[in-house]
Amino acid sequence: MLNNLKFNILLYFLCSFSALSQDNPEEIRKKTLQTRKISSSISIDGHLNEKEWENAETATNFVMYSPDNGKPIDQTKKTIVKILYDNNAIYIGAVLHDDEPDKILKEITERDNFGTSDSFGVYINGYNDGQQDFRFFVTAAGGQADCLATEQNGEDYSWNAIWESAAKITDSGWTVEMKIPYAALRFSAEEKQTWGINFVRELKRYRQTYTWNFVNSQIGAVIQQAGLLKGISNIKTPTRLFFIPYTSGYLSTDKENTDFEFKGGLDIKYGINDAFTLDAILIPDFGQTKYDNVVLNLGPFEQQFNENRPFFTEGTDLFSKGNLLYSRRIGSVPNLSITLDENETIDQYPASVNLLNAVKISGRDKNGLGIGFLNAVTEKTMATAYNETTGTSREVEIAPLTNYNVTVLDQRFNKNSSVTLINTNVMRNGSFRDANVLGLLFDLNTKKNTFNLSGDLKMSSLYELENTNGYNTSLYLGETSGKVRFSSGINYVSKDFDNNDLGINFQTNYTSWSGNANYRILNPNKTFNTFRVDLNSYMQYNNTTGKIQSNNFNINVSTTNKDNHYFGGGIDYNPFKNYDYYEPRTDGRYLVLPDSYGAWVYFSSNYNYKFALDINPYFTNTSEKNRNEYGITISPRYRFSDKFSFIYSFDIYKQQKNVGYIDSDETAIYLAKRDRDTYTNSITSKYSIKPNMNFALSVRHYWSYAENKNIYSLNEDGTLTENSSYTANKNSNFSTWNMDLSYSWWFAPGSQLSILYRNNANAFSRDIDKDFGNNLSGILKDNLQHIFSISIRYYIDYNQAKNWFSKA
Repeated sequence: MLNNLKFNILLYFLCSFSALSQDNPEEIRKKTLQTRKISSSISIDGHLNEKEWENAETATNFVMYSPDNGKPIDQTKKTIVKILYDNNAIYIGAVLHDDEPDKILKEITERDNFGTSDSFGVYINGYNDGQQDFRFFVTAAGGQADCLATEQNGEDYSWNAIWESAAKITDSGWTVEMKIPYAALRFSAEEKQTWGINFVRELKRYRQTYTWNFVNSQIGAVIQQAGLLKGISNIKTPTRLFFIPYTSGYLSTDKENTDFEFKGGLDIKYGINDAFTLDAILIPDFGQTKYDNVVLNLGPFEQQFNENRPFFTEGTDLFSKGNLLYSRRIGSVPNLSITLDENETIDQYPASVNLLNAVKISGRDKNGLGIGFLNAVTEKTMATAYNETTGTSREVEIAPLTNYNVTVLDQRFNKNSSVTLINTNVMRNGSFRDANVLGLLFDLNTKKNTFNLSGDLKMSSLYELENTNGYNTSLYLGETSGKVRFSSGINYVSKDFDNNDLGINFQTNYTSWSGNANYRILNPNKTFNTFRVDLNSYMQYNNTTGKIQSNNFNINVSTTNKDNHYFGGGIDYNPFKNYDYYEPRTDGRYLVLPDSYGAWVYFSSNYNYKFALDINPYFTNTSEKNRNEYGITISPRYRFSDKFSFIYSFDIYKQQKNVGYIDSDETAIYLAKRDRDTYTNSITSKYSIKPNMNFALSVRHYWSYAENKNIYSLNEDGTLTENSSYTANKNSNFSTWNMDLSYSWWFAPGSQLSILYRNNANAFSRDIDKDFGNNLSGILKDNLQHIFSISIRYYIDYNQAKNWFSKA
């Protein structure tokens, strides 16, 4: 019966969507800009004083995108843009008038950080297919930002191209010049080119964004609403071959040891054709990546970390399809089951497994076919097992030589829809288990971009002593335009679905239903620049027992007032008891959680002011007496000048009578009611000498302790019975400290010198000292590790390098 119900729902959604897809809307109005070819050089200095600029056709008459969508730009802020091209690059010149040039905001920041600054950008789609933009921005301070953009994944600023730009403040506003080499773009090999293009200008002090070609905010698809660039002809896609050699040195010291390590390696980028690029890393070095924000994790699931390694973050939109790739698995701490003899223990696992090499191929052709291929190999890793009875040791293989592979085929069509096939595979040498996951996804939109139908079907397969298959499938329907929008969906996950060898997934064996309805204003009114209210619902049922695993109903409001201060808040209500099948850490057992309600508010003042404040108090209360949690985050920030800024954040989070697992044996599962306090202090500061030369400081101190008040045994019906015989100390007291002080100098396009001083420490104990000062001084005194490193990366373009040799 359940299967018939699912089939009928699917059939209804498909039929309804098919009918909606028959809409035949008017074509989006597209402006056209004609460019012309030049033979003389353009100096990228921000002055636009070359004669070639005088006769170039202009793009003007910008229209507001937000907050007052459709309003023409004021003539005092008139914006004029011109484009030229030659055999190697396109050139963009922009004159951005402003009747109050002394009020132009121009904070200096590192790359890809707009800060508090006006900005100008260009969106380029070389195939004019409405599928993917290459976006380039210049701030009024001269900083650069670039990203890849798709409707499905938004803007990906991890992608970095090599291009030139300059900005100048003038008596009548500011100007921009940009040179974007063809190597930074993707376009077809046709003799005559027609590109999709749009220009965007942000007036930061007003929080206003304007575009050249009007972008209707009622329609979700921005890329399809670009204008047209014509006139480019007889250009060739260049050889896209880049070498990035690097060298780095690390000096590490603590109270016991001092070590020095020297590394060198090479990254390669190669354009296979006009659409696809190969990236390879040889002898990887990730020693200067950002540290992880580790927490005291008392729950049944591992902590999920952000990916900070550049190779795995740059241009990875294809690999994120279906949420099947968690790239931190590659080179992570081994988590396989290891066979040990009686009385044997492994005192210390390695923090990570060495990555030997990695390769990825990605891109999209003119027909909308995206192909992604990622392959990485990690080395065999050993640890020492010690036998406490015999006093002997032996080497144990804890991670075999492992190959990780991801393959993606993503076909886009109708400029706004796609079907995707993705496969992830892990192969381990020897008798360790292998794993494979196959996923089929679809994302369909009506021609008007008013309705969306999306879903997926995923199958996981584990190959070990007994092979198992699991399934995960979902279907969602939503309205995506207008003031009032809705969405609804269903998700089914079988008990044996497991993609954790290369992905991350916490819960299985459930069916869930979700719904959303929201209202927003599309243009400012007398009180608000933006206003939105959401109603959300979620129900999750265990497939085996039918019990409710999770339930939530909430209402959230987010607004921006006329002074561009942000206000938000919400109310959560969980009216039913939950049956938690994960906290007991035993298959088939569950813990009953009480119904609850909570609320939160958020205020963020306008960052344009030198002083700004973020504040977010929140609480949750349950029907169980004295069982609740509450906290507050406070984050003031101050911009001393366009070069120097400082942000402090403090978060306190308290849980009273929280119930959690502490231990188990053959007779019982033991849980505790505990009081838990968590304090997080962090500082982020930067001093920018100029956009390509920055100092940055990042400090984080985290302290959390959980004090068990009462010990209980878990009953078969999910309730608790107090247990006085269990006496082991299972309190937890964890603290960690991290500090990074860095200097970064981009001394040539794509080439960087980085100097980093880092210290870090962490401590865990079963004994709790609630004195904050003692905790902080103790961790800094006894555990601190210091690391000083220097890294140099040099970017070599084959097209320039071959000229070096020819001149020699």
